[in-house]
Amino acid sequence: MNISAGKKIKTGLFVLVSIALLLLLLFLIGNHKNLFSNTISVYANFSNIAGTKEGNYVRFAGINIGTVESIKIINDTTVQLQLSIEKKVQPYLKADALASIGSDGLMGDKLIQIAPGTSASPLVKDGGTLLTTPPVNVDKIMNNLARVADNAAVLTAGLSNIIDKVNNGKGSIGRLLGDTKLANSLESTIKNANETVGSIKKTANSVTENMQAAKSNFLLKGYFKKKEKQRIKDSTDKAQKLIPMADKKN
Repeated sequence: MNISAGKKIKTGLFVLVSIALLLLLLFLIGNHKNLFSNTISVYANFSNIAGTKEGNYVRFAGINIGTVESIKIINDTTVQLQLSIEKKVQPYLKADALASIGSDGLMGDKLIQIAPGTSASPLVKDGGTLLTTPPVNVDKIMNNLARVADNAAVLTAGLSNIIDKVNNGKGSIGRLLGDTKLANSLESTIKNANETVGSIKKTANSVTENMQAAKSNFLLKGYFKKKEKQRIKDSTDKAQKLIPMADKKN
């Protein structure tokens, strides 16, 4: 069977498009894996990698500079990540740079974040190992947030119940706010109490003034002088009795 020229052209175009898509796919994968750029390998040891996978990004100063090349279990307490990093970034990476595990957004993929080291420290070498910090336990944080949310819901329900009772005139506060007569009676009682306290103060001041006037009265002055002399005599006698007792103790 003869194949028409149109079908041959269509087949050729399909093959060309397929090859172009394949090359584009290879380029994207290679670019993600840094296959087409000069790279160095550095290592980071963690006790827990918190779900980090091969191919996750390595980020420095907010810029993607590499990927996680491989993951290897060293022992029961150490997991080693091999990081493939663009060589052009090496002049900015110090040997005391700090690697940590973060996430791209709250629920995004895990990534390795590298914090700059000190300027006096030497550059990290190809095959060197970075310092690390333990990852944040996101599950624990989410559990704590859920517990706080539950407590807030219980507290809100309790407050809502109290406010509902107050609005419906239940309880002492509700009756006070809802009963005008009770509120007026309480206000009147407080007003009467204030007036009574004022009267007591005036009476006390009046008694004090009367006592001072009585002491100044020539008819009663002798009585008060006699009382004062008797008070002084009693104090003197008491002091004289205490002196011999003090001498005996000495």
